[in-house]
Amino acid sequence: MTAAAQSGAADLPVRHGERRWTDAEISKVRQQLAGEVAELRMEIDRAESDIADRLGDAVSDAGDDQADVGAKAYEREHELALTYNARELLAQAERALARIEAGTYGSCESCGQPIGKARLQAFPRATLCVPCKQREERR
Repeated sequence: MTAAAQSGAADLPVRHGERRWTDAEISKVRQQLAGEVAELRMEIDRAESDIADRLGDAVSDAGDDQADVGAKAYEREHELALTYNARELLAQAERALARIEAGTYGSCESCGQPIGKARLQAFPRATLCVPCKQREERR
């Protein structure tokens, strides 16, 4: 049995004045994250297949003019960037699910203070409280 299952949703950290997490709320967050994970995995698989197809087309594109070559290179780079972004989001969602299971969901990874229930409901992949996130963005 995991720490979260042993302690329950009510033991996850919340900011002063916020109501404790309920099992239904954590279940909803878990389902949302699991849905994102499944969707991102499909998106990554599709993008990787498209990239492989485009790389395979490189031989047949040998006679293209410079504009076509440039456009195709731009499309490949765009696909690679989107795939990288999807992988980052996937890692964040999987990390959030692991934190729920470990019973550490809702604690700021920088200062250890509660992130805030409202912030997590709006952005379930958050790992930093607002002050720490603002400090990180100023760097």
